[in-house]
Amino acid sequence: MTGPFLSLAQIRNRLILTARTILRDHRTGPDDRCRVCRIQHCRVATAARNVIDAAELASRTGDDDGGRSG
Repeated sequence: MTGPFLSLAQIRNRLILTARTILRDHRTGPDDRCRVCRIQHCRVATAARNVIDAAELASRTGDDDGGRSG
């Protein structure tokens, strides 16, 4: 459960944990298809990878406040 009392870094960390859980569930099987969706190019796994990439990019650039700093 998230609330207004969480920092942006905490919210980012929770998003990363959720995305990792999704990737664990939607990993490819021996037939190169998603184990949940049963398709080769799972959009859910792609979205989870994009969330992780965006969070890591924000972490590296120090953009924890969404670019709102002045």
